[in-house]
Amino acid sequence: MEGIEQVQELREKTGAGVMECKRALEEAHGNFDDAVRILHERGIAKVAKRADRVAGAGMIKSYIHNDRIGVLLDLRAETDFVVHSDPFKALAQELVMQVAATNPQNTAELLAEPYIRDESRKVQDIVNDAIAKVGENILVNAFFRMEV
Repeated sequence: MEGIEQVQELREKTGAGVMECKRALEEAHGNFDDAVRILHERGIAKVAKRADRVAGAGMIKSYIHNDRIGVLLDLRAETDFVVHSDPFKALAQELVMQVAATNPQNTAELLAEPYIRDESRKVQDIVNDAIAKVGENILVNAFFRMEV
């Protein structure tokens, strides 16, 4: 795979812009895995820069599992535009499923847990991935879980 196809695949995998993907591939001398790592490192750097921004917009996401477990999640971002974006909505869905499956006691515990779909990653890692994709700070403000 060369050129445009490789840039497009990298873009789809990471959510980074076309030019960022092109530069990462050039820096990695065409090695796809190295380019992914480079973009991830750059994304983490961007995440750190956004951490102090106010996340004033948000959504309440609900999830019911087998009519026995219910979760309400308050997830925040900086703008309504991001709150309505697909990466933000996908993150909200993953987080409510995580809470339903693991029953964390607070937000810090949730973010430190192994991610249910890939236990080699923490929940904070998937939040950071979404932050890198949308370009805004994202905050898990609160959640509530009920079980019968």
